[in-house]
Amino acid sequence: MASGSLSRNSSSSWTAKQNKLFERALAVYDKDTPDRWQNVARAVGGKSADEVKRHYELLVEDLKHIESGQVAYNHYNSGGRGATAQEEQRLRYMKLQ
Repeated sequence: MASGSLSRNSSSSWTAKQNKLFERALAVYDKDTPDRWQNVARAVGGKSADEVKRHYELLVEDLKHIESGQVAYNHYNSGGRGATAQEEQRLRYMKLQ
């Protein structure tokens, strides 16, 4: 489920700044860009091409779970705790799809 994937990014944690740079890089380097993940990793800094690709894959997995109804959209915004920076980032990515 999406909440499980939030913790599956085991290779390293992502700062809010890295997530923002990642979001911007995805907008610049679309799926047809040669060496997309190397370019995204370079834009983010401190991450390998494999790490940014896996980060993207986790976002896609989360989106599929939400769209299939396995996780309610308000999961990210409820519970009285507010959304974490990473959850908010995932929501922004979903809007890009």
